[in-house]
Amino acid sequence: MKDVIIKFHATLLCSLLCAIFWGCSDNDDKKAKAPEEDASQFVVLTDVVPDAILEIRYYSTYNFIGRRIPGYDEPIAILTRQAADSLKKVSDDLIKQGYRLKIFDGYRPQKAVDYFMAWAKDVNDTIMKQYFYPELDKAVLVPQDYIAEKSGHTRGSTIDLTIFDMQLEKEVDMGCTYDYFGVASHPDVLPGQEIGAYKPINQQQYDNRMILQKAMMAHGFKPYDCEWWHFTLANEPFPDTYFTFPIARSSLNE
Repeated sequence: MKDVIIKFHATLLCSLLCAIFWGCSDNDDKKAKAPEEDASQFVVLTDVVPDAILEIRYYSTYNFIGRRIPGYDEPIAILTRQAADSLKKVSDDLIKQGYRLKIFDGYRPQKAVDYFMAWAKDVNDTIMKQYFYPELDKAVLVPQDYIAEKSGHTRGSTIDLTIFDMQLEKEVDMGCTYDYFGVASHPDVLPGQEIGAYKPINQQQYDNRMILQKAMMAHGFKPYDCEWWHFTLANEPFPDTYFTFPIARSSLNE
């Protein structure tokens, strides 16, 4: 009888251990995230680059759409740790020259990119045209690649930014506004070159663009040939992953 009781207890214990094991395994599976939802390798930019100034345009209504963009839950910038660490070196170099970085956008969730595409299809929604694309018919924004279904920002290592003159206490003049759709945004536009609705940029504006570009390239970022403000870390850690988590500190803690 004693042996029977011992065997019963052993069997019960084994059953309990199995239940615990498989229960934990099920929970782990439930907690496992798809790669595009995993924010574990991302940081809030100002935690790494505290001197950066933020003007997150897509959290505001002052952008080419005129509304806050879905996915921008907080007015913060998020980047992969590798990109943020490299940007810290850029910031340190520019501070020595009297400048601070001013950030317009970092990581951009796929939801926001999808929203851009949906907006682009509504050719009648042009409330911000005079500010951001006065030279272009809205219908050409997608065919001319100003807006696309996939964005480097969604991979987490692309940044939109300018520089802020600490002595003058204002942004430096780059010759055209951030997010302007047109030739004026091209970083290789030369002083005096005809650029449509905007006046040709002058030598100082060109030099300002080159200050930013030189500092970014010195620390591993590559420029984009259509936007003076847009840079991507050359050795970005997630070249094929388009992330979906919203822009919020809580995304990094889940």
